Amino acid sequence: MFVDLAIAALSLPVLAWTGYLAMLALLSRANPVPPYPSPPKSRFDVVVPAHDEEAGIAGTVESVLALDYPRELYRVIVVADNCRDSTAKRAEQAGALVIERHDPSRRGKGYALEHAFERILAENVSDAIVVIDADTKVSPNLLKAFDARLEAGASAGQAEYGVANRAASWRTRLMHIALTLFHDVRSRARERLGVSAGLRGNGMLFATPLLRAVPHDAFSIVEDVEYGIKLGLSGHRVHYVGEARVLGEMVSGSSAARSQRRRWEGGRWLLARRHAGRLLAVGLRRRSLVILDLAADLLVPPLSYVGFATIAGVVASAARVALGRGAFWSLAPWCVCALFFAVYVGRGAWLARVGPRVALDLLWAPVYMVWKVALALRASPSGEREWVRTAREAKKP
Repeated sequence: MFVDLAIAALSLPVLAWTGYLAMLALLSRANPVPPYPSPPKSRFDVVVPAHDEEAGIAGTVESVLALDYPRELYRVIVVADNCRDSTAKRAEQAGALVIERHDPSRRGKGYALEHAFERILAENVSDAIVVIDADTKVSPNLLKAFDARLEAGASAGQAEYGVANRAASWRTRLMHIALTLFHDVRSRARERLGVSAGLRGNGMLFATPLLRAVPHDAFSIVEDVEYGIKLGLSGHRVHYVGEARVLGEMVSGSSAARSQRRRWEGGRWLLARRHAGRLLAVGLRRRSLVILDLAADLLVPPLSYVGFATIAGVVASAARVALGRGAFWSLAPWCVCALFFAVYVGRGAWLARVGPRVALDLLWAPVYMVWKVALALRASPSGEREWVRTAREAKKP
């Protein structure tokens, strides 16, 4: 009886995580799109922070310059931050304005953004700033969609963030499904709930009055999440602009992927430890669904860990029942966890539009889960702030 109670009790946090994710999946219908102003009204600065990105920066600049938006209403500004290669030269040749920044003591994307934002706000020309990563291709309607949100009263927005090279390997195809879950399923539902869709680092929109009211002083490796929390605490929410897309290149090799995941997830764990409890307390005190949802987002572990815990709980409890040593009621909550998890992943696979091949790709999911858990056990939370450029598949021109 004691063992059965312990097994059932262990399911409670997993039940909370998977229940939250299943709820988001069920709420993830497409959101209404406001009409695009005609003619477009907002002036934008598209900021591209870059560190040693000479291989792909020209393609990113060219993608932004090809947007379906009046050319006189936006600029492309590349921040060549502590670069040791030809990033600045290639960006300028492609048609971007270039800011070169050299500060060995303050290195990282957050510092690059702070530097660009200060200059742009001092010029007082633009209505809003858009942030695009240096390895990104954008959908032609990006600025039109952002213009529509600004006209509708939004001060911060996030486009859908997807994978440009999803066909490169089984790893990138799984990443495509994972990012669809994290960036599209969750964001659709959170927009429907009227809470913050969250910032994803790539494809972000900030109205300039917002940046003046809430300065962007986020410098961790997950500066996007950090600033999103600051916005929520200041009473602002991030709107989801799901009809516009930014596609970033993801790594397909295990070595680069290991380094990347360790940095990203280490940074999120550190933010969760620092902020989740405070967000819960402030959200309850203010009765703010926006802040409570930010806390929930931090408290749910990465999907691989949730899946690993769910599978382990189902297998362990089912084995006890099959051997006649456990009660069925101890297995029941784990079965509910598995159902919730399947609903969430199934919704992501549907929205990812990967076709029948998804069944084969998902066979790799247990391998990916074990790899992620093993990586987490060897890693410590990362407070890293410096640029660490992830190796790309693209060749230098």
